[in-house]
Amino acid sequence: MIRLFVTDDLVAAARVAPSPDQARYLTTVMRLGVGDEVALFNGHDGEWRARVAEVGKRGCLLEVVEQTRLQALGPDLDLVVALVKRARLETIVEKAAELGARRVQLVVTRRTNADHTNVGRLQAIATEAAEQTGRLDVPEVLDPVKLEKLLDGWDAARKLMFCDEGGDAKPVLDALATEGPWAVLIGPEGGFAPEERDRLRELPFVTPVSLGPRILRADTAAISALTLWQAKLGDWRDAS
Repeated sequence: MIRLFVTDDLVAAARVAPSPDQARYLTTVMRLGVGDEVALFNGHDGEWRARVAEVGKRGCLLEVVEQTRLQALGPDLDLVVALVKRARLETIVEKAAELGARRVQLVVTRRTNADHTNVGRLQAIATEAAEQTGRLDVPEVLDPVKLEKLLDGWDAARKLMFCDEGGDAKPVLDALATEGPWAVLIGPEGGFAPEERDRLRELPFVTPVSLGPRILRADTAAISALTLWQAKLGDWRDAS
């Protein structure tokens, strides 16, 4: 069944007007008509079955029928990633959504070769990935900030998994032990500057980890780190 993320409150008998792009997808691409069903979620009311109630030249209306899943959230896991080339960054955001990250924080480091990106497009990619994977929330993509500023304001209750290429960190599955809110930090294509690495390794909330003997591209590193974290501390352990 087609799943759509909407911003409306979801209750029985409510009428929901999809966005123009969503309406076009439903009626023109998927050729749904009156009576056909879709699934809706908004990040706080669970998932609901809805049916197409009206179709017109300007769009369509959906009528909410019944709740099919209660609201649930995955583990409190952020991805902090340096800006990289557009295609790779889009892949990282898509896979972060698929792998259960709750937020994606973009950062600018000393060796970042870009200082801006289209956050709106990245948020749309995250939304589409959430629709396709069956999760009941959409990860928030946050505007880029400088790494120094992010670390200055860091909440020490959230542990930071630092994917360190220095060669002397523990393997990730050996280094991770404590549950709770976490974030995974992935550096730029040129790696972290020595002063950034030194500061990260001095911070009490940082856990340096190794992703193996090979140097990974940023997108491969992000996917690998999120996968390993989920396997060790995340909701993959509860999957049946």
